[in-house]
Amino acid sequence: MSKAVPRGSQDPEYVRGAFARIADKYALANHLLSAGTDILWRRKAARMVADLQPTRVLDVAAGTGDLALAIQRYCPGAEVTGVDFCEEMLLHARKRGLRHTVVGDALDLPFEDGSFDVVTVAFGLRNMGNWEAGLHEMARVVRDGGHVLVLDFSLPRGVLQRPYAFYLNKLLPRIAGVITGERDAYEYLAGSIDRFPCGEAMLELFSRTGLQESEWLPLSGGIASIYTGQVAVMPS
Repeated sequence: MSKAVPRGSQDPEYVRGAFARIADKYALANHLLSAGTDILWRRKAARMVADLQPTRVLDVAAGTGDLALAIQRYCPGAEVTGVDFCEEMLLHARKRGLRHTVVGDALDLPFEDGSFDVVTVAFGLRNMGNWEAGLHEMARVVRDGGHVLVLDFSLPRGVLQRPYAFYLNKLLPRIAGVITGERDAYEYLAGSIDRFPCGEAMLELFSRTGLQESEWLPLSGGIASIYTGQVAVMPS
């Protein structure tokens, strides 16, 4: 019997406030805390998007624009839009060169059905109030045959499991607290990773939301993962 995947239990007002407070130092903190590895993860995701040769891409929960900007570089002919419910985050994305941004809720995207070839989300699905509803909404705005890509933290197994858990729950909030002055926001983020479905559980969630041909690519020993799925082509 497969394990039931939780729907998500994040408080959207807390999440919005937490990200607004750390917006000024969010990108820097991410790079320092991962020793720059998060940049490589986003580049990998951007290359995967480029392989699909999209003309319109939506990056959900775009934040300060790290993934959207990488996709914009790897897909120079595509229109890349970043959407986020935190205006403070998007302000930084625009300053960094993201050409198209929209303030909007990931659970109620302000776009018509089938508007994009690819929809991505990096480290954002985990912070939504309902993970399944978030995936449904992303799939809704993807055209038939288009793709959804999720990049997020996952939990490594084997030899990395215990040292990573110690870093995640003990060291990361302290270091991030020094960098950003907002230790509680990173204590929340660490806890959210523990609760978030990963691996086969995420593929099951993709399947429940109608995404087909789903694939899971572990990164850095399973510390992060990329998941991809395709929206079904409806018969004419």
